[in-house]
Amino acid sequence: MLAAPINPSDINRIEGVYPVRPPLPTVAGYEGVGEVHSIGSAVQGLSPGDLVMASPPSPGTWQTHVVKDKDFWHKIDRGTPVEYAATVTINPLTALRMIEDYVDLKSGDAIVQNGATSMVGQCVIQLAKLRGIHTINIIRDRPGSDDAKEKLKKLGADVVFTESQLDVKNVKGFLDNLPEPALGFNCVGGNAASLVLKFLRQGGTMVTFGGMAKKPVTVSTSSFIFKELSLKGFWLQKWISSDRKEECREMIDYLLGLIREGKLKYDMELAPFNEFHTALDKALGKLGSQPKQVIKF
Repeated sequence: MLAAPINPSDINRIEGVYPVRPPLPTVAGYEGVGEVHSIGSAVQGLSPGDLVMASPPSPGTWQTHVVKDKDFWHKIDRGTPVEYAATVTINPLTALRMIEDYVDLKSGDAIVQNGATSMVGQCVIQLAKLRGIHTINIIRDRPGSDDAKEKLKKLGADVVFTESQLDVKNVKGFLDNLPEPALGFNCVGGNAASLVLKFLRQGGTMVTFGGMAKKPVTVSTSSFIFKELSLKGFWLQKWISSDRKEECREMIDYLLGLIREGKLKYDMELAPFNEFHTALDKALGKLGSQPKQVIKF
């Protein structure tokens, strides 16, 4: 193994609060990239030195060496930066599938999302921009929020608001010349989810794929009756497990192509394996807001 990220779902699995629990004992880590060291005599299509990634993702990437069947590995272009190959499956693929699967968006339409500084949020902004789709982005109030706004705008965000800015009755006044969004993404919950709902147009859809605030999504009765909003949920593991291995790999190759072309990027911090304790503290939020931690073996 060359590199593997620390994702919130990895931590949840260790804590025992994730809905799917691998049989114990197990090694943590669910995605990552490696280099083929050796192969069995009957293996074809892979050679020592090839760059491969765990696809579809499965437990056991937080270790220096993995022995698995050939079908577990997906060969990728050697020119792919290892930190992106290690992180492309869960967050960027989530962003792509949510944009593609719920509403038939056209160029000129809009998406609203909270948690916009997350890796998924950064990917949503760029993937939407490539399709001519506008993004309305919500971030939490924190020190450095002005810098965070500027970074998201450089990625292609149309507008970025802190939650406190939207503490008004009519948020639609903030849209200026942007269309009311047909699709919203929620990875926070609580008040941040309510803000997404406020922006959605008549008949719009909000997709929940996370709950960082650990607070429920509360929906007003009028949102259902008068605005006819739809609430959906997205879980990547279920999507991948629906016999979609080849489709998943095609999507990953597409995303890695964008990365190599410089059309998709996101914040990460590479951490040497001997500093994984610090990286874990950062991933747990003990050291304030930090970029995605990627362990380099």
